[in-house]
Amino acid sequence: MRLSLTKPLCFFDLETTGTQLTKDRIVQLAAVTLFPDGSRESRNYIVNPEIHIPEEITAIHGISNEMVQDAPKLAEVAAEIIAFMGDADLAGYNSNKFDIPFMVEEFYRVGHPFPMEGRNFVDVQNIFHKMEQRTLSAAYQFYCGKPMENAHDALYDTEVTLDVFLAQLARYDQLTPEIPALAAFSSNSPLGAVDFAGRLAKNQAGEIMYNFGKHKGKTIEAVMKLEPGYYGWMLDADFPFQTKDCLRAEVNRLKALKEHTKEAGFQDKLNQLSSKFNKK
Repeated sequence: MRLSLTKPLCFFDLETTGTQLTKDRIVQLAAVTLFPDGSRESRNYIVNPEIHIPEEITAIHGISNEMVQDAPKLAEVAAEIIAFMGDADLAGYNSNKFDIPFMVEEFYRVGHPFPMEGRNFVDVQNIFHKMEQRTLSAAYQFYCGKPMENAHDALYDTEVTLDVFLAQLARYDQLTPEIPALAAFSSNSPLGAVDFAGRLAKNQAGEIMYNFGKHKGKTIEAVMKLEPGYYGWMLDADFPFQTKDCLRAEVNRLKALKEHTKEAGFQDKLNQLSSKFNKK
C-alpha cells in the first residue's frame, strides 16, 4: 500500500432525501476506516430521516419510506458515528462539495456538532478529475478494472471509493502519499474556505468575507458598517447551521476587538490626563 498514514483515514458516503443542504435529510451513512497498519473497519447506518423520501430519490438509491420507518433517527446514532470516526481524517467521492457539508449540517441540526478541527479532507473525485476527468463508475473501471454492480448503496460506494483511492496512489507516482498533501491536492476551494458550504471565505489578507450574493468579496467588518442588518438577516434566513456559527463567531470577534480598542483609547486618555495633572 503506497500510502503514508500517521492516523486513521475514514472514507464515508451519504444517501439522502435530496440535495438541498438545509432541507433534506440523511437516510444512510456508511463509513470504512483505513488504519495505519492497513486494516479496515466499517459501519453502515440506515437512518429514519423523519421526512418523506420522494419516489424519484428512492429510485436512485433504493431506500424507501418503508425501509426507514423503524430505523433509528440520526440524533440516536450521531454520538456513535462520531465515536467511530474518532479523530480520523475524512475522505470520500465528491465529499468536499457534498458529503462533508451535508453531514456537518445534519449533525448540527440534531444537536451533535461534528468535530472538524485538526482533520484533513481528501476528495477522491477531485484527484480523479484532475488526473483523468471521469465519473465514479468510470473511475472504478479505469483504475480497478471492474464494473460497478450496486451503485448508490452508500456502503458499496464507500468501499469502491477507497479501492479507487488506493489504485490512484499506485498509478500516480507524483501523488505524495501523505494525507495533508493529498488533502491540499484534492481541494476544490480556491479561496481560504471558512465554512463547509463556502458562503464565507478568507481574502488574501486573511480577513473573513462574504463569498456570495450582493456583498461577495466584502469583509464582514465592512458590511457591518455598510448594512448592519445583513448579519441579522443571514442568521434568520435559510443558511446552514455551521455557516451561521462561523459568521456569529467572526462578528463577536470584531465586536470584542472594537470594545477592546475603545477601552484602550479611553485608558490612553486617562493616562494623558493623569500625566498632565502630575506635572502640575
